[in-house]
Amino acid sequence: MKNYVILLAGGVGKRMGSDIPKQFIEVQGKPIIVHTLEKFQQNSQIEKIVIVCVKAWKEYVLNLVKDYSITKAIWIIEGGNTGHDSIRNGVFFLKDKVELDDYIIVHDAVRPVLPQKAINEVLRVAHENGNASSSIQCHPPIVYTEDFRSGIADVDREHVMLTASPQAYKYSLVLKCYEKAEEEGKHDFTFTSSLLIYYGERVYFAKGTTSNIKITTKEDLALFSALLNVPEDYLFS
Repeated sequence: MKNYVILLAGGVGKRMGSDIPKQFIEVQGKPIIVHTLEKFQQNSQIEKIVIVCVKAWKEYVLNLVKDYSITKAIWIIEGGNTGHDSIRNGVFFLKDKVELDDYIIVHDAVRPVLPQKAINEVLRVAHENGNASSSIQCHPPIVYTEDFRSGIADVDREHVMLTASPQAYKYSLVLKCYEKAEEEGKHDFTFTSSLLIYYGERVYFAKGTTSNIKITTKEDLALFSALLNVPEDYLFS
């Protein structure tokens, strides 16, 4: 049994207002995607990485992998029209490269605050249960809205978990689900956990961290820069 990573770097970052995709913006002298890749490069449980990338930036990513000695990132493939399609491309690409009882981690390149303990925890839970999503309990009040201008009902936060990547899955499980979605022409699942739930699978929670931010806006860049100076043990305790 081996562990592989599908790293999603197919976004264009419209909300960032940048001239380049947000995963390639430099923070403290290094592109965001490199910060993320180095986390997996450092983890002894990770075998290899496939990067799912914006087509026009594949050559650039190849050079980054070489320049920063990311030796585990041996495949760079083209992303899809949606996030679902990009993950699907990665899952299908691995068909003849992994075994059915291997595990894959699906992760966003723009979630670079990734302590080693968080990677280990999502793998531990996945190995025990077949899948795992990095998750945290929901503490803020949640209000349901039908018009995005006002709220009409509280949502019971006691039964709500906030999930994010990294998510880990037994390869046979995700392959089966993505093949079903492809047969049915479904391409709009938010993430792999949503796909599994749609097809009747129970999704298991692995302990996550509130520091696991997804870099979307310029404010997030400043927060990420600050978090780089925080010891990992403080980020995941």
